Amino acid sequence: MHQFYTLILLVFSIANVQAQITVGAERTNEYLPLIKGKTVALVVNPTSVIGKTHLVDSLKSLGVNIKVIFAPEHGFRGDQEAGAHIQSGIDKKTKLPIASLYGNKKKPSKKDLEGVQYVIFDIQDVGARFYTYISTLHYIMEACAENKIPLIVLDRPNPNGHYVDGPILDTSFRSFVGMHPVPVVHGMTVAEYAQMINGQ
Repeated sequence: MHQFYTLILLVFSIANVQAQITVGAERTNEYLPLIKGKTVALVVNPTSVIGKTHLVDSLKSLGVNIKVIFAPEHGFRGDQEAGAHIQSGIDKKTKLPIASLYGNKKKPSKKDLEGVQYVIFDIQDVGARFYTYISTLHYIMEACAENKIPLIVLDRPNPNGHYVDGPILDTSFRSFVGMHPVPVVHGMTVAEYAQMINGQ
């Protein structure tokens, strides 16, 4: 198996007792120096926001060269039904290329990543095994490892992180709605999950 070249940044921090959370995407001072002047691919959806500003718009305003947006289930704009195949194309608002990771393929090809120097994953998850964003993360990690491209995971809190419940997946039934031997409710943030994938 290829070594994962994964850089996991910015596990959310609790600022005070009132639980004001700073998510990874907000910590631009930490990751902007890494991607400034580089060509970047993003794995994002409508949850990928800094306040009310989408990460794509934020990075574009900072002069980051975004080559492609990889769209998971429900699409980049989140306007597709569950299970609907996502089409590749051009985003009408940003004019950026959209490459589907929920249609004919679930993993970026070498051609998809041509010229990409960094990949950023920033999607809010709910901590349930059958949500496909963690499966998309798995294939992104594989593709980055195979093509020696650093991956930045911008973390967000797991709203169900206070408990773990349900049977552990029997991997003989592995599918895109359950890829890893974890409980139904696994208790991890996306970055913690990425570390688990990397470690195993």
